[in-house]
Amino acid sequence: MISIITAIYNQRSVNELFWHYLKLYTHFPFELIIIDNNSNDGSADFFESIGATVIRNQGNYSYPFSQNQGIKIAKYDWLCFLNNDIIVSPQWDQKIIESMIYHSLEVATSCGIEQVENINATKMLKRRWQRIKGFLSLFGYNKTTLNLMHRWMYGDWEDFSHKRNIDFLKSIKEGFVGNTVVMNKSVFPKIGLWDERLQAADFDLYVRTKTRHEKFGDVKPVHICLDVFNHHYIRLTAKLNYPRFVDFNNLISLEDKWSESELSSLRNLNS
Repeated sequence: MISIITAIYNQRSVNELFWHYLKLYTHFPFELIIIDNNSNDGSADFFESIGATVIRNQGNYSYPFSQNQGIKIAKYDWLCFLNNDIIVSPQWDQKIIESMIYHSLEVATSCGIEQVENINATKMLKRRWQRIKGFLSLFGYNKTTLNLMHRWMYGDWEDFSHKRNIDFLKSIKEGFVGNTVVMNKSVFPKIGLWDERLQAADFDLYVRTKTRHEKFGDVKPVHICLDVFNHHYIRLTAKLNYPRFVDFNNLISLEDKWSESELSSLRNLNS
């Protein structure tokens, strides 16, 4: 059993697409915890209608604050923090957890357009996605165009996912792709929960595990599971005017928390 935690604000069509593939391709029985940051398009009602546990906030809260809300009520030891604007691959959860156990990882992510096995392969994926998204976005972000973007990008999604799994079976790479983060609860006594002061929470998570590894050696840095590829629509709502975070005044930058030497590990992750 696993706990899936996802924060949302509106994007009803995206949420419905996310749920369709999550239900279709998740291997383990799961609870879905939705942190609704005051949506006004029926998204919270939709998730309640399919049996998710929905926490309804009265305003728009930052990513780490929302994820910690989910952790507080999660029932299971394996926690999966997913963006809502992704399409998961077949058996994504089983494959990530198997790879994590094999490599003794307590925190890992899937790979995706943002980063795969090397910089050249990543650049090719990004260029292809920019062309496809740039053209089809002219027709809006409804479920039809979102599905079409996905199909043009990968062809047969199940075949694409299966081939990656075979080619990169249990291969990992230090780093992170923040739209799909999987943790075991055993890591929290070592690194703590999400730091609610940092919206760049995935970057902070990597630096925390890296520095903890270097100082104490009792946790490995975040790694990417290269055999599990989840599609991310990437900045789908960049042009939308999101309400200011309720906790905006609490937020700090990475540079406010970490020294230059501690942040240096981030610069070498894309090679």
